[in-house]
Amino acid sequence: MDSITTQTRVIFPCDLNNHETLFGGKALMWMDEVAYITVLRYLNHNAVTIAVNKLNYANPVKAGDIIEISGIVTNVGSVKITVHVEIQREEMETGGKSKAIEADFVFAPIDENHKPVRVPAEKI
Repeated sequence: MDSITTQTRVIFPCDLNNHETLFGGKALMWMDEVAYITVLRYLNHNAVTIAVNKLNYANPVKAGDIIEISGIVTNVGSVKITVHVEIQREEMETGGKSKAIEADFVFAPIDENHKPVRVPAEKI
């Protein structure tokens, strides 16, 4: 497995929920984007998200924090591919880092007609 994607972002007040922590829906959107890019790089082929598994919110993310979103291919089968995505949070005041969120994103490759296809044998 050789496909890794990393994206860095700073958290702004507009990214927060009513508890003044990162809105989970926004985090999932960013994580899905990183997972998708990871799959595209690995397969060189279009795919769609079919599941999000083992979602874990470990530590809150606040305004001013820098986050690093990383995706890596962890499993490839004949019809689906799994990408593990983690958000690491860096607190600007202390420089301390901690895992904030993680999940496994499952993708299925599709053809130009949006129909499922098998993962190419050389990628399994």
